[in-house]
Amino acid sequence: MNSRSLSNRKVLLIVGGGIAAYKALELVRLIAKAGGETRVILTEAGAEFVTPLSLAALSGHPVRSGLFHPDDETSMGHIELSRWADLVVVAPATAGLIAKAANGLADDLASTTLIATDKRVLMAPAMNVRMWLHPAVQANVARLKGFEGFHGVAVVGPDEGEMACGEYGAGRMAEPAAILEAIEGLLAAAGRPLKGRRAVVTAGPTFEPIDPVRGLTNRSSGKQGYAIAAALAELGAEVTLVSGPTGLNAPAGVKRVDVESALEMQAATRTALPADIAVLSAAVADWRVDTIAGGKIKKGPGGPPTLALIENPDILAGIAAPGPDRPALVIGFAAETSDLEANARAKLSRKGCDWIVANDVSEGVFGAEGNAVLLISADGTEAWPHQSKTAVARTLAARIAEHFKDPA
Repeated sequence: MNSRSLSNRKVLLIVGGGIAAYKALELVRLIAKAGGETRVILTEAGAEFVTPLSLAALSGHPVRSGLFHPDDETSMGHIELSRWADLVVVAPATAGLIAKAANGLADDLASTTLIATDKRVLMAPAMNVRMWLHPAVQANVARLKGFEGFHGVAVVGPDEGEMACGEYGAGRMAEPAAILEAIEGLLAAAGRPLKGRRAVVTAGPTFEPIDPVRGLTNRSSGKQGYAIAAALAELGAEVTLVSGPTGLNAPAGVKRVDVESALEMQAATRTALPADIAVLSAAVADWRVDTIAGGKIKKGPGGPPTLALIENPDILAGIAAPGPDRPALVIGFAAETSDLEANARAKLSRKGCDWIVANDVSEGVFGAEGNAVLLISADGTEAWPHQSKTAVARTLAARIAEHFKDPA
């Protein structure tokens, strides 16, 4: 066990009523030792076995119990508790708590929180062997395990052994160390939902040379694309970042391929395929000069030279086109100065991509640290508030992870 394996992770512990509740004290201590933070909901029955004071002393937070207690619902009630946590753990999970969760019953703080949470739930059952083997309990556990998405409930234990009632068999709550190991595994998996996925991200401007000195480019800093590459890598994706000229460092765990022109970016992006995800955020020049001068173009009495321009390839449309190498999810970017949503939706249709991230670049986006965007898809438009580019990237990465978890 890594001594800091749960660093900065948040665990909401629901302590049910049973003699095994005393093990919850050791579990809170182990979570803290591993670097995690615990808040505790203590059921009325659980309070017959362990005291709120003991759990508060070990967790460093007030213990919550009553659904309608003024302090609970005004400071951190069931909704806030479920939002706060990275994982919800029920230990001991009694037959009653299991039944409530399986059937959507919510009549106290513990059961209401279990219904309100959108986080993964880990249950550590603890009950008499005859109760554990009862068909109703087994059916409820099977139903909980079968719930889809974040509501799929994981179960650790129960162990076989001697019960407090004197009987022997399956029903003993798993030991705190085993529960901690299960917590570590679930949080590691939850933190890297894109593990095994490949992504290609383009970022920055392109530079189209006119002569050995001059060129056509734009004001893109590449910050948003680099942040997206970093966010996808944080979620476990294998990321190739195809970058135009920027002054940025490659994000940790990301393979960067440096390019200059649109033609080079097209070739490098194609080389990075196959991939599951393509996020094409680079500001690719629409045109390049027909003929690049071999030497510096000098001023002369005839005035400025006439430059013949030709179109660059449409990298986004090419990647989004049907074919064996088309990524499962292709996301383009639209930088507009007017009619943001209408122009972005038209681009979505024209390019054949799955999503468009649109932003108004007339509002000082280039080089800035923040951004406000629209996420546009066939399903509709989401308006995200102005936030840091890192936050935009992490929100987008989370939406991508959701897409692959539950494809539309």
